[in-house]
Amino acid sequence: MSDDARPPSDGPDRRDGPDGRDRRDDGRPEQARPRDRTGRPLPYGTTGVALTEPADPATVAEAVALGLTRWDEQRYFEAHELLEHAWKAASGVERDLWKGVIQVAVAGVHLQRDNRLGAHRLLGRALDRLGTAPDEHDGVDVARLRTTATAARDRLAAGDAPAADWGPFPTVPGAPTPTGPRPDTSGHGGGP
Repeated sequence: MSDDARPPSDGPDRRDGPDGRDRRDDGRPEQARPRDRTGRPLPYGTTGVALTEPADPATVAEAVALGLTRWDEQRYFEAHELLEHAWKAASGVERDLWKGVIQVAVAGVHLQRDNRLGAHRLLGRALDRLGTAPDEHDGVDVARLRTTATAARDRLAAGDAPAADWGPFPTVPGAPTPTGPRPDTSGHGGGP
């Protein structure tokens, strides 16, 4: 894109890398184009379209809380982006749990984009990961999430197109709201 074709910016131009790509302040590539609610990049300056809302959570717990809210609003692209904070902070079975949760969210994105094959494949991978988790973990009703994912995968396998609505995030009634993995304070390390 030529310099004169770029829209004006309120801040520093992030597309000043030697290759013309969007760049973060540290020089690493990062997409700066606006995205629609399903994560599709849109042309610079797009208006009149529901866009993703930027979020910069300070903690994993804040990221998970925002991710669950986006999930409940069927904004699965944004939910998956936020829930990745939990996945990256987790280890072992908990890491697989959060990756499975994220894969169910991304399957919802694929259904919103009418990509049935992508949704079917991701639901299969999600179920593989969720299969190693207990039925309940940290307030997440894993059994209910597996039931929802299995039903959607089976409908897709039968040629049906389930709605991209997983319902409210599956939490355990009466349990504290999921917060994601807790920081390791044992002094023994841990993490991913």
